[in-house]
Amino acid sequence: MKIDKIRDVSIMLAEDEEELRESTVEYLQMFFTRVYSAACGKMAYEIYNEKRPNIILTDINMPNLDGLSLISKIRQKDKETKIIIMSAHSDQEKLLHAVKLHLETYLIKPIKSDILKKVLFDTVEQIRVTTRRIYFGSNIYWDSETCTFWENNAEIQLRKKETMLLKLLCSKQSHNFSSEDIFYYLHPSANENEFSNDAVTSLVKRIRSKLPKNIIKTVYGSGYKIVPI
Repeated sequence: MKIDKIRDVSIMLAEDEEELRESTVEYLQMFFTRVYSAACGKMAYEIYNEKRPNIILTDINMPNLDGLSLISKIRQKDKETKIIIMSAHSDQEKLLHAVKLHLETYLIKPIKSDILKKVLFDTVEQIRVTTRRIYFGSNIYWDSETCTFWENNAEIQLRKKETMLLKLLCSKQSHNFSSEDIFYYLHPSANENEFSNDAVTSLVKRIRSKLPKNIIKTVYGSGYKIVPI
């Protein structure tokens, strides 16, 4: 049976045991389209800074930078990323310290696949319920709380009307907004005879020049919409 892969949530695995890392990555790729992996804590932190995965699944003992140190560095500036730690039974003292680092949960090795699957799917659901980001690519998203658009960890500077347009389109993902819908949202006090299709077209053209390709899609004869990944 074909599985609909998770496209809107990304995951990174940090595991130094090569065989276990490769087998776990293969398992994660059954469910996620965006899976990153690292063989040590230092590499994991570099991937985190570049890709900003939504979920981090990390071993507690790794070379260069151990799991606890990795999480501590991330938590200095990021309290939102969901982190799941993996450990052996002998790591109880370390796990007690890890609890203070706002973990999603911890898993004791060897980890059964059905338990890992449930934890991951529960975490994905929690992210979807609470997320403020709408993703259009691995590192391209709209932040609905701050009304800002980001690409590769850099904010794209938008004018007021451009921001308002994205806010409207993102309020109902995959919904077609007509030119009239857009115009009167941007100009709530305008009269019916003041509608200007050219004004909407010009605005869409201007904002498209700033955003990555295919963020705003034209529905010919109907209007415009956005379709996240």
